[in-house]
Amino acid sequence: MQTRELVLNIAVNLGRLSRWAMENRRSRVEQFLFQTEDFIKELEAAPKSFRFMPTYQWFKADFERLRQDMRMDEDWAESMLTWANILTHRASLA
Repeated sequence: MQTRELVLNIAVNLGRLSRWAMENRRSRVEQFLFQTEDFIKELEAAPKSFRFMPTYQWFKADFERLRQDMRMDEDWAESMLTWANILTHRASLA
């Protein structure tokens, strides 16, 4: 998979995570957190542009924080949705 596709797959999953957190569907959130982690591992090995790297580093750190503090609340869901939007827009830089 190309870098841009990986970034967009992650963004789609983050949108799903946001929705399922608001619906209190913990099993789906856990499932897609694991899948998103796999995409991030693939992205780690993929070539990334210099312009994308600051966003990528910031996202990785924030995702790890959110993953470790998984909550089924509005703030957690909003953070996931915000990253979905950021990565969707930044995918062209990847």
